[in-house]
Amino acid sequence: MTDPREPSALTDLLGIRHPIVLAPFGGLSSVALTAAVSEAGGLGSYGLYGYDGERIRATAAELRDATSMPFSLNIWLPTGDEVLPGPEHDGYAAALEPFFTEVGLEPPARPERYLPSLEEQLDAIWEAAPAALSVVFGVPSGALVEEAHRRGIRVLGTATTVAEAVALADGGVDAIVATGAEAAGHRVSFLKPAEESLVGLVSLLPQVADAVDVPVIAAGGIGDRRGVAAAFALGASGVQVGTSFLATAESAANDAHRGAIRSTAADASVLTRAMSGRLSRGAPNRAVREIEASGSIAPFPAQNWLTGRFRAVAGQRDLGDLQSLWLGQSAPLARWNTASEVFAELQAGVPA
Repeated sequence: MTDPREPSALTDLLGIRHPIVLAPFGGLSSVALTAAVSEAGGLGSYGLYGYDGERIRATAAELRDATSMPFSLNIWLPTGDEVLPGPEHDGYAAALEPFFTEVGLEPPARPERYLPSLEEQLDAIWEAAPAALSVVFGVPSGALVEEAHRRGIRVLGTATTVAEAVALADGGVDAIVATGAEAAGHRVSFLKPAEESLVGLVSLLPQVADAVDVPVIAAGGIGDRRGVAAAFALGASGVQVGTSFLATAESAANDAHRGAIRSTAADASVLTRAMSGRLSRGAPNRAVREIEASGSIAPFPAQNWLTGRFRAVAGQRDLGDLQSLWLGQSAPLARWNTASEVFAELQAGVPA
């Protein structure tokens, strides 16, 4: 039996050549970047946050056209505390009115729903038949894991603590992404509040590797070959990298976002609930500062849906002060302009 700590444990499991995984970006994924990582021999990933069934099917078709290699699709599991559109919506929207006004929008009316259902997303994912389905914010149900395996789809879970990793392993996932507090974007904790689950990767990774008997993928703070080598030394069988890829030409980030990645020091990123209602790591900008100062942050997913309306326009206009500038603490290491350059740098750190 293959040692789960060996790189081959992950490459054989996923049908890839190199144990390098692209982090899935909710809202910032691109077909070009996903395909580039898969074509290079890693596992390209595409985040489906907020995608309905029709959009998932269209995206999967684009990915199939762009690459014949394995790729992963990522979804957010419901945690049970998500709010539904209700009378409070207008108050949530009014608190953000200055930002809508700044981009020329009226505060948006209450929608029928903030997010598509998990069932709708899964129906489309089963049709898409990716090599892997990765999940965040929880343990997938036994029925989900069973159906994925019946269709030949591997299931990847995401843990921010040892206890979460054990829960995922007990739930039957095929591999676990151990994501340290250094990582960009949302803290995907689910057993305890995110603020109580901020474990750095150097502490988290070896403890997770000791606690579970499935391959562990290291994520958070890995920006170059040195981070890759360290991850394998600490017990990983693969690495997942986000920020360095997000800075490349193939990503969906705009110039303002790339500029933030290249200019934000390791001690300058912040953890905030301002943009989505859930704790996330990114560059502090005017929107983050003003929303936090207002003391009015709607619960998830209402806040994410509302800010998403002005963030979309800001992204089109390259207005960095009104975007979600997600990045990790190793952002200063993002020195390469193309996905192939990043991949080559990371591959140089994989043990022979």
